[in-house]
This record gives sequence, structure tokens and C-alpha cells, in this order.
Amino acid sequence: MNNQVASVVEEAAETANPLFVSVIIPVFNDAERLKLCLTALENQTYPPDRYEVIVVDNGSDHPESIRAAVEPYDNGRFASEPSPGSYAARNLGLSLAQGEVIAFTDADCIPAPNWIERGIIQLCQTPNCGQVVGKVNLFFADPQHPTAVELYESLTAFPQEKLLKEFHGGATANVFTWRRVVDRVGLFNIRLKSNGDLEWGERVFQAGYTQVYAADVQVGHPARHSLGELHKRTVRLAGGVFDRLIKPDAPFIQRQKMFARLLLDDLIASCEFCHQYLSQSRLEGLAA
Repeated sequence: MNNQVASVVEEAAETANPLFVSVIIPVFNDAERLKLCLTALENQTYPPDRYEVIVVDNGSDHPESIRAAVEPYDNGRFASEPSPGSYAARNLGLSLAQGEVIAFTDADCIPAPNWIERGIIQLCQTPNCGQVVGKVNLFFADPQHPTAVELYESLTAFPQEKLLKEFHGGATANVFTWRRVVDRVGLFNIRLKSNGDLEWGERVFQAGYTQVYAADVQVGHPARHSLGELHKRTVRLAGGVFDRLIKPDAPFIQRQKMFARLLLDDLIASCEFCHQYLSQSRLEGLAA
């Protein structure tokens, strides 16, 4: 632990309520990758007695496997949220969190060893900070032979800095905030399928807090490697944008047209990329 974070911890320890971090992770049918995430969290540079990891199962087919994945970790806490949606799971995690600092990541993410340390430093050194949005590094299943979908993902997925600038938010794969900020702006909107993290970030912005992108606060995330996975992501993201933009009382036809347009915009772009990549690969093969 370096001198900068040591001074932060020392200062916090002198207060009536020592600085404590609650890491919240929603999970659905992903016990194996959750184990990797928890192992990374167990090996943090931040003092182990100053953070907890709350894993919220969100209706997995075999919740006992999720519980079993959490049990070996001293800092781990298991909870279950039957209501569908990661935002409902995160809200349950928030209701259980004991920390003054809240950190969000996902079960398929691998936080860097200094992830908590750097997140704390960014929160503490930024005046009136309401949200730290960290960097998400995409990695491939086979780094030597990435698929077209993986390459597309590496160019388009998790543009955290851009999301913060344009929408005042960031993906909860890598976000830090204060408990007091959550208490002021409220919980996540469980009506949204996706983009609820951006909607929540907009509330932080409207409340007058400073938001900062921190490239040194990093987690790894596997790139989707098949068209099927990309299709699922596209439908989910389009649904999230749709829910945020469309009025609940809008006519049925208007609602359907808007959703179809959002879905096609993303799908066409990804399919064009994959087609160009495959065409280039064939040409290179013929040239060889």
C-alpha cells in the first residue's frame, strides 16, 4: 500500500466511523467467472479488514453454486434477489452495505490488484466527488486469434470516458461512489432493462456532484466472442435506451417502431464490421 492511500486510511481511522468499502456484485448463472472475480478481490492492495464483498444472486438456476463460490472468501457475503434484473440485485446489495464507500463491479470482471485503492484515492482527492467511473479493459479468449465479434467489442464496448462526457454516467462494471450520494439521489430504477447505470449517473450530475473518469481504476472484462452473445447484448442495450427515452403512455406502434430502430442501428453496425473483417481475412488468405 503506497503512502497516498495509507494517509487516506489513517485519516479515516481517526474518525468516529472509519472508512469502509462495500463492493456490490450482481450475478446470474456465472459461478465460475465469479470465482475469478472474488479471487482478484481477495488479493487487493487495500487493507482486507476495510472492505466487504456483497454478492447478490439474481435468480440463478443453481443458486447453491453461487453461494458455494462465495463461502471460501472471508470478506464475502451472499444474498439473493428473486426479482429479475441486475438493478434490483444492486439495490438489495445497497440495502445490506455497511460501507461509507460503495464500489460496483460485475461477476465476469477481474479487478486490478489496486482497484479499490485507486478508487478510494480518486474519490477522496476529487472535490465534491459523487462518482468515479473507471476503465474497463476487454480481453480475448484466445489473444492470438480473436474473433471478429471480439475485435468489434474491443472497439465499442464499455466506452466509459465517452459515456461520462455524453450521458453523465458509466457502466457499473466499474464505478465508485459515496454512500451519502446514494442516500441523496436514490437507488437504481428497476424498470429499466439496461442503461440504468446511466440514468442513475444523470441523477448524480443533476444533484450537483462532480463526476470523474479515472483511467487508473481498472477492471478486466471478457469480450463477447460470438454473434449470439453480441445479439443478446444488443437487444438488452436497445431495450434499456428504449425504456429511458420512450414515455410509458406512448402509442403501441410508436413504441414498437422506436425499439426496432434502436435494435437495427446497433445490429447493422456490428454485422457490417464482422462482414468487413471476414472479407479482409479471406483476401489475406488468398494473398498468402
